[in-house]
Amino acid sequence: MNTLTFEELRNETNLKFTDISTESVRRYQYRGQEYITIENPIALNVSKAGGHRVLDGQGLSHYIPKGWVYLTWKAKDGAPHFVK
Repeated sequence: MNTLTFEELRNETNLKFTDISTESVRRYQYRGQEYITIENPIALNVSKAGGHRVLDGQGLSHYIPKGWVYLTWKAKDGAPHFVK
């Protein structure tokens, strides 16, 4: 169940986050076919080093280290396919 919205993001850092709540799923692929899948992502920060911080709608924070080789996402019905 998706409970959080981008507006409810509690960010007490100087990091800037982008609203990616138009995505229903985000999937990172690493070499060797390992995958990380995040359902209902709502906020994204990309660090200068290339790591991704993602908050999902359930309130889970994810850190995706640099090194993935492929990223895919699916926009929600009627939402923009690209937001940044």
